[in-house]
Amino acid sequence: MKLFIDSGNLKEIENLMPMGIIDGITTNPSLLAKEGGDYRALLKRICGIVQGPTSAEVVATDVEGMLREGRELAALDDHIVVKVPFTRAGVQACKTLASEGTRVNVTLIFTAAQALLAAKVGATYVSPFVGRLDDIATSGMNLISEIVEIFENYQFDTELLVASTRSPIHIVEAARMGADICTCPATLIEALFKHPLTDIGLERFLKDWEKAQAVKA
Repeated sequence: MKLFIDSGNLKEIENLMPMGIIDGITTNPSLLAKEGGDYRALLKRICGIVQGPTSAEVVATDVEGMLREGRELAALDDHIVVKVPFTRAGVQACKTLASEGTRVNVTLIFTAAQALLAAKVGATYVSPFVGRLDDIATSGMNLISEIVEIFENYQFDTELLVASTRSPIHIVEAARMGADICTCPATLIEALFKHPLTDIGLERFLKDWEKAQAVKA
């Protein structure tokens, strides 16, 4: 399963990329707004660092506006994936952009039916928000299981990108279910490295080694 960082922060991205575990980036208007400055220049810098799929979202809500913004975003860099919300306009814009060869990430997916419609019009990625479903006492991971089954039944090329992840268990469960990608905030990716038994074991090994060296001395 591929891991994407859900971030617009250059420091976070530059810190994780050398690890060799990051395959792409997702951004949204909220994340880019936090960073300030020219979002186009920021997106280009991110693309240069990551050298992988970089989702950049339109803010228009009508079809023509989405198409205009989507084409402008796609022209910034070959790594850009145009992100559109799941609405009637978003589905129509996805169909047109996909037919033009532009990769599209359909976001704000909350049902398997929505994922199916997005796949039918050629979305490169669909992004169901598991954490936000959990917030309203609905199982986000059940939705992932449903989408995996549907996509396997019909051999869609669309990749399932699990978004709004809140804990390592979301990532582990998504991988077990066969999701293609998880996108996570940098803090959550850092949490994947942590386990108290790893820390205890390393500390013990080092202390034993130090004792052995002291005896030799």
